[in-house]
Amino acid sequence: MDRRHFFKKATAAGIGAAAATTLAAPAIAQEQPKITWRMTSSFPKSLDIIFGAGNELAQIVRDATDGNFNIQTYAAGELVPGLQAADAVANGTVEMAHTCSYYYIGQDPAFALGTAIPFGLNARMTNAWFANGGNDLINEFLAGYGLYALPAGNSGTQMGGWFRKEIVTIDDLKGLKMRIAGLAGQVMTKVGVTPQQIAGGDVYAALEKGTIDATEFVGPYDDQKLGFVKVAKYYYYPAWWEGGPAMHAFFNLEKFNALPKSYQAILKTACASANTSMLANYDAHNAVALRKLVAEGAVLKPFSKEIMETCFKAAMEVYADLSAKSPAFKKIYDHQQAFKKDSYLWAQVAEYSYDTFMMMQQRNGAL
Repeated sequence: MDRRHFFKKATAAGIGAAAATTLAAPAIAQEQPKITWRMTSSFPKSLDIIFGAGNELAQIVRDATDGNFNIQTYAAGELVPGLQAADAVANGTVEMAHTCSYYYIGQDPAFALGTAIPFGLNARMTNAWFANGGNDLINEFLAGYGLYALPAGNSGTQMGGWFRKEIVTIDDLKGLKMRIAGLAGQVMTKVGVTPQQIAGGDVYAALEKGTIDATEFVGPYDDQKLGFVKVAKYYYYPAWWEGGPAMHAFFNLEKFNALPKSYQAILKTACASANTSMLANYDAHNAVALRKLVAEGAVLKPFSKEIMETCFKAAMEVYADLSAKSPAFKKIYDHQQAFKKDSYLWAQVAEYSYDTFMMMQQRNGAL
């Protein structure tokens, strides 16, 4: 090949490459458009772990898109009340929310299964169920409300809450006004409690003024921040109604589907990261906070076997009733129940045996 012919071909190839680059640039720009969304939380900024999961999610999205996809986060009450976060997403007021689905059981009891139900799954089981068909069922249900959701946090098994008086027998619950969310309120009603649904930022004032006699919230780390020990000293465990409560990022379904596939994938990754870090942070901080609460005067008490068994029986009655009334609840609940049976079969073989042995070493001072 002579030099003139070679350079002629090389020049043509260079022009072709440049043209390809010129054509590709707008396509890349279209794949990462500049978008600003608003995310409203159901939680106050003072609860840095649970509210912070939303901030983490938003930061990951910004970093992964070089700032092209910007999610602005707002605490409960800044845009809409905390317990109306998902409603604001459904009606298009905001594009997304960080919330608990069981806040919306007034619309359908099936919403509870996205967060936690009494005597339900623990945190590991919840995440395993979501990853193996559970969250698909949740989203199938949510589509009817114009919503799509991804797991974005879990607190682990919570505490049973703060009571002004000691709760020894099931009769001690009768007549109490208690702040409690989700289907646990319906179970508590069966044993004589009057449930109250109050946003996190308003609970202390209600307990201090005597508007309520007891409250549950999350666990030692958040409870210490909220100061409940100052107004109710009896601290019970466990929260049999929240063995592994999940938070979700709720999206307006139409707006989520309109996103580039790359942005959808980034959101899924960001939510998964927030889901993992929230549980890790609570596990790391709750033990220290519990010691501080006891030093501040908290009287730590387990619910009696009588209370646990009576409430378990009441919960099964509630589920039978709801399954008869709500096809959506029955479909998701039956799937979760089947999963739970196998999960507890496996959990008691290896993990329970190991943990029980190690807890005995801790109690004996060997750790």
